[in-house]
Amino acid sequence: WVCSYWSSSAKEHSNHSTILTPILWRLNDPMSFFRRKPRTPEIPPEWMIVGLGNPGPEYRGTRHNVGFDVIDLLSQEERVKLKEHKHRANFGIGSIEGTTVAFVKPMTFMNLSGHAVAALGKLWGIPHDRILVISDEVNLPVGSLRLRPQGSSGGHNGHKSIASSLHTEEYPRIRIGVGRGRPGEQIDHVLSGFPPADREKVDDAIRKAALAVRLVLTSGVQIAMNQVNSKASEAED
Repeated sequence: WVCSYWSSSAKEHSNHSTILTPILWRLNDPMSFFRRKPRTPEIPPEWMIVGLGNPGPEYRGTRHNVGFDVIDLLSQEERVKLKEHKHRANFGIGSIEGTTVAFVKPMTFMNLSGHAVAALGKLWGIPHDRILVISDEVNLPVGSLRLRPQGSSGGHNGHKSIASSLHTEEYPRIRIGVGRGRPGEQIDHVLSGFPPADREKVDDAIRKAALAVRLVLTSGVQIAMNQVNSKASEAED
């Protein structure tokens, strides 16, 4: 009985020691309670979806910010918060149909968008043909949509900056028509909001642009072009 008691007591002591060891270790190192655990490395995104616009509440809802609007819609649909900030851009990483994607909004103002886009592309090792850029387009009727695998800036300062920073114009882009302003009033035009008559068309175009992004990721740019651009032509006719 004595042997049995001591044997049992030894086992209990051993068990208590096992449980108390990490607690005692933390008590000897109080700051360990406040140290963060190392973060699990994130899977780098396979695509960047970039919406162009200007930061600040005064630009919200303007023609120049329809790219931001598409990113906001997609990130809401995928429940991704744009809470990360790096290289002068707000972004969040999520997935669309199994593809890891970075939803990006450059905070540089339109004319310097390329600085953020090129830096993040380099950070994640994303090739330029997987950087899909969404912007406004004054040379298209309000609410129309165009998808292209590459192209010139067409006078758009955001695209000029991106092409300069990437050293290529060969990146896919979705352009949303915002209509042309009066001669000499182009800047005021793109920095102003939409009249009520156009707002419904633009909201519909934003939803279609979000669908076009999904189509690019699941079927590729060429197949997506056939559907997006043909539907846009039908709508204009």
